[in-house]
Amino acid sequence: MSDTAPPRLVILLLALAGFASMASMRVTDAMLPALSQAFERPVAEVAQNITLFAIAYGLMQLAYGPMGDRFGTLRVIGLATLACALGALGSALAESLPLLLAFRTLNGATAAAIIPLSMAWVGDNVSYEQRQVTLAHMLSGAVLGLISGQVAGGFLADTLGWQTAFGLLMLLFLAAGGLLLATLRQRPELSPAKGAPGRIAFFSRIREVVLIARARRILALVFLEGIAAFGALAFVASHLYTRLEVSLTQAGLMVALFGVGGLIFAALARTLVARLGEPGLAAGGGMLMGLGFIGLALAPQPALAAAGAFCAGLGFYMMHSTLQINATQMAPAMRGTAMAVFAGCLFLGQSVGVSLGGLVLRLAGSAWLLIAAGLWLLALGLVFAWLLRQWHSEQEAATALS
Repeated sequence: MSDTAPPRLVILLLALAGFASMASMRVTDAMLPALSQAFERPVAEVAQNITLFAIAYGLMQLAYGPMGDRFGTLRVIGLATLACALGALGSALAESLPLLLAFRTLNGATAAAIIPLSMAWVGDNVSYEQRQVTLAHMLSGAVLGLISGQVAGGFLADTLGWQTAFGLLMLLFLAAGGLLLATLRQRPELSPAKGAPGRIAFFSRIREVVLIARARRILALVFLEGIAAFGALAFVASHLYTRLEVSLTQAGLMVALFGVGGLIFAALARTLVARLGEPGLAAGGGMLMGLGFIGLALAPQPALAAAGAFCAGLGFYMMHSTLQINATQMAPAMRGTAMAVFAGCLFLGQSVGVSLGGLVLRLAGSAWLLIAAGLWLLALGLVFAWLLRQWHSEQEAATALS
């Protein structure tokens, strides 16, 4: 690990790539009603584009983690970011739902490298004491992408057409990937290859991570978090559009406050980490998510729905950043692989969540879906806080004996 601060330019470029990746992931949330009309299919059916994106995103972690360890994380991120532009272009030109689903799957498969390998790079170059704050700052780009994707998706669907959103994403991916690879050509030492080609089998790396007991618990927690948080979030804009009779643009703006909560956490990360500690962030995050999603389900007016989205977002980033910082220490010798498996579990959870959400939507309605997600996340935060206290106690006991 480097003793000096990582180059600010690299952090900014990783934030830009993360912005494009998360914007691409969430861009169709607010435009689901528009896609439903364009392709003459039910909302639950066009929502398959979110599920397929997440499945491809999750499964491709099995490849990108070892690739990042072997060839260098920044190099893999840059090439994958350029490849994302192809998926965005194909989505913009899709004239049928099957074509859209195919290119969204491609987009998910290529975007999969960006955020987890960015976290792995930070883990390799920033000390543990500074890592959670640095991750929060870098991932603020991803949070802005979440906000922009949801807002732009709804706004452009209402105005210039949903295809325009994918065209803009293509340009963002080209800019981020091109600049990152240009920087790497000038300073190749920023992304050394750590793996020994041929010595460690592809699945052996993943197996070594999963054999670690603490890693298994973290991976299970993030999988369950992905089911509830992202599975429910995909249907929030449609819920508000139907329940409160707002436009797609307004629904997207309200849901974007989920991301604003994340930006507030990034701005206050240093203070919150110092005052609450990891168990406090986990428990407090779970409580805020519970209140936020239940508030979104029952809000009788837009202002209350907006407040619910903000609370849910602040709570999500409080708990998820705590999961991330623990994930960076699951397997330090294979951090790229470990973080890729972590991200894969999160977004495989999302794919399961969207599928379950579509089922609940048909059987009980969107309000019950959001209430269930809120209760799920509240319980998850409390369990995670309990586990953190156990782990900290064990670490203190081990330190006292040594």
